[in-house]
Amino acid sequence: MLLSKILFYGIVYPVSFLPLPVLYLTTDLGYFLLYFVFGYRKKVVRKNLKNAFPDLDDTAILKIERKFYHHLTDLMAEGIKNLSISKKELSKRMSVDNPEIMDTLHEKNKSVLLVSGHYNNWEFLITSQAFLFPQQAVGIGKPLTSKFWDKKLNELRGRFGMRIINHTNVSDKLTEWQKESLSILALADQSPGDSLKSYWMNFLHQPTAVLFGPELLANQYDMAVVFFHMKKVKRGHYSIHLDLITETPRELPYGTITEKHTSLLEDVICKQPEYWLWSHKRWKRELPENPEELRRKQQEGFEKKFRK
Repeated sequence: MLLSKILFYGIVYPVSFLPLPVLYLTTDLGYFLLYFVFGYRKKVVRKNLKNAFPDLDDTAILKIERKFYHHLTDLMAEGIKNLSISKKELSKRMSVDNPEIMDTLHEKNKSVLLVSGHYNNWEFLITSQAFLFPQQAVGIGKPLTSKFWDKKLNELRGRFGMRIINHTNVSDKLTEWQKESLSILALADQSPGDSLKSYWMNFLHQPTAVLFGPELLANQYDMAVVFFHMKKVKRGHYSIHLDLITETPRELPYGTITEKHTSLLEDVICKQPEYWLWSHKRWKRELPENPEELRRKQQEGFEKKFRK
């Protein structure tokens, strides 16, 4: 705890007050150290890229790989800056192409599930979501191992109005806030904890366990589902494009929402793959022995609960 406090208050937080262009001066060195010296998760990144793009040769894979590590070190600099960035500066760096989608849903007092993946700078979005959209911003997260860092980071992420809740406490909180118009952020590209509770589909040329939580939440609370594509305009500047998947989740067949937002993310990644988080172990779950039977049982349970 003491060491964490010294690191945060003595180094990380003070450094965050440096202008972002100054912080970017360190990223070339960071790239060299991560990529050439430490080889940070290089085997994971290369394996993921080769499996996702089987038609690309080694030269093309290497090109994406190096672009990814340059982007990753920029994200680190931006992540540090995000701890103290002002609302005024952040609003200049974040924009929404078609905000009328969220405005219209807010006018209908409709809560929204904003779903995508770890693509471009999701930390900027977490911090700015409360003033980008008219709905009350809500983030769902897993607690960090360090209670100090978990508390500090969530306090700073929520300083402009976002409410951050523990993933184990989602139902209680959403029931408590059910009369409000909410925008709930869901980064749905993480590897699920249990392959038998996952929705299995093909994603980036391989069988993939996908979190089914967003579809369950949308049906349980009758929320609209909106996919967001975070585009890099230039270094440190991002725009968000919204795609309305549905306003009426309870009218859609089982799996439609999950298939749609995962396919949209796949399209985004394929167009500019260097901006996705290739360093995480996305495909660590093994395909069950009988996925068709698993799907049938999952669908039966879903329809019994939501399609009576």
